[in-house]
Amino acid sequence: MADHSLKGKTALITGGAKNLGALIAHDLADNGVAAIAIHHHGDETKAEAGKVVAALTEKGVKAVALQGDLTTASANTKLFVDAIAAVGKPDIAINTVGKVLKKPILETTEDEFDSMFAINTKAAYFFIKEAGKHLNDNGKLVTVVTSLLGAYTPFYSTYAGSKSPVEHFTRAASKEFGERGISVNAIGPGPMDTPFFYGQEGADAVAYHKSAAALSPFSRTGLTDIEDIAPYIRFMVSEGWWMTGQTILVNGGYTTK
Repeated sequence: MADHSLKGKTALITGGAKNLGALIAHDLADNGVAAIAIHHHGDETKAEAGKVVAALTEKGVKAVALQGDLTTASANTKLFVDAIAAVGKPDIAINTVGKVLKKPILETTEDEFDSMFAINTKAAYFFIKEAGKHLNDNGKLVTVVTSLLGAYTPFYSTYAGSKSPVEHFTRAASKEFGERGISVNAIGPGPMDTPFFYGQEGADAVAYHKSAAALSPFSRTGLTDIEDIAPYIRFMVSEGWWMTGQTILVNGGYTTK
């Protein structure tokens, strides 16, 4: 029977320099993963990625930081090739890369549209493709999407719209990769209490989102805490292997579908 534990496994995490990606790296390390490749986008996150790698190394994990703009197929290919050279062939691949734009449709430019779909859709597709090629048998593949896939809201047309295809990529990949025992899932957190959220919201919107009644019936802040998401991802890449092809919304009751 296949070993679905985390002990001794190797992981590749995109967007792993900060916020949820960094927390996932630490959580996996604390639960037995032996080697982790951390991806970060550019020079602006290089120092943060270095700190994550240093902290993981102190825990006895073999770790490396890899930089790249994943909006091209070739960049995703290079990421996996470099990760394998540095820490070994992955058992776990997690894509947390994303970009948010809160803007009315009537004000959205073509460049903004193209950027959103390059980062949220194209990068996810080719990450999934490379994971399907390079993951070990019985590997685990997870992509972070958004609970807005189950919400009815204005101003996030390009964000939710560019994340929604990932749900279909997930379904197709789960069928195509399943014969090798690879599970493929997407997880959609609610609005998270990180700088990723606050950069898009005005003071009134922040106040609204922090109202527990507005979002979650039992959230401490009205927002999703990243500490509440990491355990679900840990489950998805270990004992939760029997679940595949799913988009799971984890948001404390913010929305459902």
